[in-house]
Amino acid sequence: MTTPANDGNWHRAVIVRIEPRTPGMRSYFLHAPLARHVAGQHVDVRLTAPDGYQAHRSYSIASRPGAAGIELAIAAHDDGEVSGWFHDVAAVGDVIDVRGPLGGHFVWDGSQDGPLLLVAGGAGIVPLVSIARAWQAAGSATPLLVLHSAREAGALAFREALAALDEPGRYVTATTRGAPPPGGFGRRIDAAMLDAVLESWGHVPAASYLCGPTDFVEAMGKLLVARDLPARSIRTERFG
Repeated sequence: MTTPANDGNWHRAVIVRIEPRTPGMRSYFLHAPLARHVAGQHVDVRLTAPDGYQAHRSYSIASRPGAAGIELAIAAHDDGEVSGWFHDVAAVGDVIDVRGPLGGHFVWDGSQDGPLLLVAGGAGIVPLVSIARAWQAAGSATPLLVLHSAREAGALAFREALAALDEPGRYVTATTRGAPPPGGFGRRIDAAMLDAVLESWGHVPAASYLCGPTDFVEAMGKLLVARDLPARSIRTERFG
């Protein structure tokens, strides 16, 4: 597997479009002179105040490789210094600094063989959307299953796009509060749910990508290992 080279320098990026994803998440589309990314990678974002104070955070790329521009889907956090600026201040035309693309482990470039399982908790869906989009754009015959857990149906970012995945792609949701979407589960992902979903899918994952809060990712990893999936086939990205 290869990843694109980047020069490690900061580059100026312009916000060209902003779209809501959920009540707590928006997508920011950037025009930036960066190398082509691999699905699953991220960029560093740096903000500079008039007094010279700087803050930076890492954000996963939601857009597919080769798309015009970079899409960052950013969730709001009460104490988020950078996410707060994006949600409260950022506007089309604003200029920020970005560096990347970064990351070489949590990536999918289409060369991997065998069924592909993507499991997300909340905002952890963002890099997995890039992978799903890359899979779809490639017309891959590899079976794909996306399992997304969130607090409520309104927090299932990218739900419409993922629900429209063509066969052999499949999208399953789980919500822990309120009524689940049609066909979705109304509880946390547990062993029984995972068994039912995998049995219905009819495939054994050759590679699994898990992204979300640390506790969620660790729990999902244990469930997959308990089903005799090799630990080396499970890739994780966590936050919080």
